[in-house]
Amino acid sequence: MMQTIRPDENFVALLGTKGGPAIRPGSTNPTSNLLVLDGRKIVVDCGLGVTRGLVDQGMALKDLNLIFVTHLHSDHYLELGPLIHTAWTAGLKTPVIIIGPSGLEDYWLDFVRSMRADIELRIEDEGRPDLADLVSFRSLDDGMVFSDNTLNVRAMRNEHPPLIDTFALRFSNGNHDVVFSGDTAYLPKLAEFARQADILIHEAMLESALEPLMVRIGNADDRLMKHWLRSHTMAGDAGKIATTAGVKTLALHHLIPSDDPDFTDDHWHEAVRPTWKGKLHIGKDGMRIAL
Repeated sequence: MMQTIRPDENFVALLGTKGGPAIRPGSTNPTSNLLVLDGRKIVVDCGLGVTRGLVDQGMALKDLNLIFVTHLHSDHYLELGPLIHTAWTAGLKTPVIIIGPSGLEDYWLDFVRSMRADIELRIEDEGRPDLADLVSFRSLDDGMVFSDNTLNVRAMRNEHPPLIDTFALRFSNGNHDVVFSGDTAYLPKLAEFARQADILIHEAMLESALEPLMVRIGNADDRLMKHWLRSHTMAGDAGKIATTAGVKTLALHHLIPSDDPDFTDDHWHEAVRPTWKGKLHIGKDGMRIAL
């Protein structure tokens, strides 16, 4: 059954829950999310599959208007251009604000240049507005990054080396507070940023599954494992953040791994329960979590 979005609805949908950019037979999709607050639709990260994921949630792509990108790893922004272009072909004619790290606009300008022949043809042949005129960019930095009559969004720089401009996000609308950790190493100060949130959506690795994952990947040396260990968070440490923050719900996201049949939800629960006793969701593509 096709899902719908009611005007008064509040939820977060984890559209793609895989950590990393690769897609293999049977795997989940890279990172993307839809946050809905009192019916307002906000996209957080745009990995492969985001466009299909939004439609499957019942969102009309022509309603796209606010997008956040947490950092410039391809699994978080590779489908940003195709999403906006597809929305444009689906009737988008109103402004879209994109808020992300410095350098994201360069990606967009290059995408538009790469699609110029198609864009100009559709403007001339189909009477569409100029796609480039619909999109504007704002840079992410620490502090308040977006505010209007119904929504406040704050960002906090996290730790995801070698990148520097990489952020956690907190969305508040007066009734609900939703925090995305972004990709980050274990960062105790994130607990204060997430204090008393309705839900913390935190990236997570399953320690026992990392060596088997390296074997499956097959074409990387020990630098990949070193990256995981210095730049991401073990599931148990995500539980520590949630407990210290006093959040209502913890959802594990950007799972490393997310698609190994030898490791089930039971393994994730076992890894988290020593540090978090509250409500827990293990991310699945298309999972909708009510607020």
